[in-house]
Amino acid sequence: IPQMERRYRETNSDYIRQETEKFMREIVCSECGGKRLKPTSLSIFIQERNFSEVLDMTILEFTRWVKRLTLNDQEKTIAKPILREIETRSSFLSNVGLEYLTLSRSAVTLSGGEAQRIRLASQIGTGLTGVLYVLDEPSIGLHPRDINRLLETLEELRDLGNTVIVVEHDEDTIRAADWVIDMGPGAGEKGGQIIAEGTPSQIEKNPKSITGQYLSGKKKVSRRPSHNGSAPYQLVLRGASQHNLKSIDVSFPLGKLITVTGVSGSGKSTLVNDTLYKILVNELQNGRQTPGAYKRIEGLDLVTKVINIDQSAIGRTPRSNPATYTGVFTPIREMFSQTQEARSRGYKPGRFSFNVRGGRCETCRGDGQIKIEMQFLPDMYITCDECHGKRYNREVLQIDFKGKNISEVLDMTVSEALDFFSNFGSIRGKLAVLDSVGLGYIRLGQPATTLSGGEAQRIKLASELSKIPRGHTIYLLDEPTTGLHFDDVSKLIAVLHELVDKGHTVITIEHNLDIIRSSDWVIDLGPEGGEKGGEVVAEGTVEEIMKNKRSYTGFALRKG
Repeated sequence: IPQMERRYRETNSDYIRQETEKFMREIVCSECGGKRLKPTSLSIFIQERNFSEVLDMTILEFTRWVKRLTLNDQEKTIAKPILREIETRSSFLSNVGLEYLTLSRSAVTLSGGEAQRIRLASQIGTGLTGVLYVLDEPSIGLHPRDINRLLETLEELRDLGNTVIVVEHDEDTIRAADWVIDMGPGAGEKGGQIIAEGTPSQIEKNPKSITGQYLSGKKKVSRRPSHNGSAPYQLVLRGASQHNLKSIDVSFPLGKLITVTGVSGSGKSTLVNDTLYKILVNELQNGRQTPGAYKRIEGLDLVTKVINIDQSAIGRTPRSNPATYTGVFTPIREMFSQTQEARSRGYKPGRFSFNVRGGRCETCRGDGQIKIEMQFLPDMYITCDECHGKRYNREVLQIDFKGKNISEVLDMTVSEALDFFSNFGSIRGKLAVLDSVGLGYIRLGQPATTLSGGEAQRIKLASELSKIPRGHTIYLLDEPTTGLHFDDVSKLIAVLHELVDKGHTVITIEHNLDIIRSSDWVIDLGPEGGEKGGEVVAEGTVEEIMKNKRSYTGFALRKG
């Protein structure tokens, strides 16, 4: 332990820090009890609340508390400009749907969408004009009810005299735009062109635009028929009470596609990621997680394992790639080792691995890139001068299979490799699954560091689909539609149902109405965010949710 502490303090390597942090955990400070301030600072009160107690309020509670302050004439004069600033800033945060956050919420616990909306709220307050704002998927994590509030905020920025460019797939956001630029026609090598541009109505009429076809209704996201019939078995979590959860009992029918919905801050992540997942990891896979507060869980004997298919990278270095992660690289290397030239030289499959000595370029150690540590800045990677990014030494690159060397095979897209290995079942099967989840455009050897979160998540899905099913697995996915076009959502729905068809259970946290409509079972949390959330507002089939008058999700489904 002292050696690990020393390495953690002295290292400049992000990798060593991340590896060491696996054996660390944060605990509440025993001196201040997590309040961060000294007793003298905490002895100052306004209306019976000290600084720490005020910071523990949600933005909504804080706004109401400020309005209820009773001040004398002198205090009103002093506080007037301060209160005006407070009221303006808190109203901006509420307008972008963040009234459920506490003022003391740690920045590292915010989702990407929440952090982006906080920055957006701060920009509105500046009153600047002539500014170009660029937002990448601001609707991430937003329930359909909250998207209108976000659009009003963006329109307010525009009306101040600014230009707002939004990268977005959400239909309401596209329809609210003054001008739409549609890229395509495909992804990767098949993309990079402007297919259509104009007003939303002009895009709808453009026959070349896939986006326009979905907007006009000519194309629709395909919805797989649900797995009908009541589930004979279910997993039941009782007394979940972490954060804002109100000691709720939640049933998860097994062998179904389940979607957990609700407005932002209603408790979805707390229920699924912080409580259910950590319990299952501890009980089924000998994990050492600290789950959220709960009373008990029933039905564990019916489940074999749990897999969280999140959007984290499939590897931290350029050496990790889709071919290695999905396991397709092993039969490819075996294929190369069986060529006549490789056998005459005595090359085994290991010679074609860039992870071990022998065939790899030793200058970059098989990375194809050389890492330059930038101290206080993110690490940089430059192409290796010796192998020019090919990862292998000259001798290995002399071995050809059907006219291609190992580096050229890794440079193929999944679609190209499907044709190239069309007669090799063990390879073609894994590649076909990658293609089925909409990743035909990525390269087999594409470094993990260049893949988006959505791409990494779909590679993990493809890897799971290609495995032979054993036992009953629960798959957890948090907003899998992030970054996906209408066309890709159709493919994702088919993939999720394929996992269920194999006898497994899929639980998603999602706001996308097409995913919700394709679900077998919906659990709707709310009714609001923060303290006003944490209850099960409705649960059942999509039809049952639509009939529930308390459910915002039901209203959105009826409207859509």
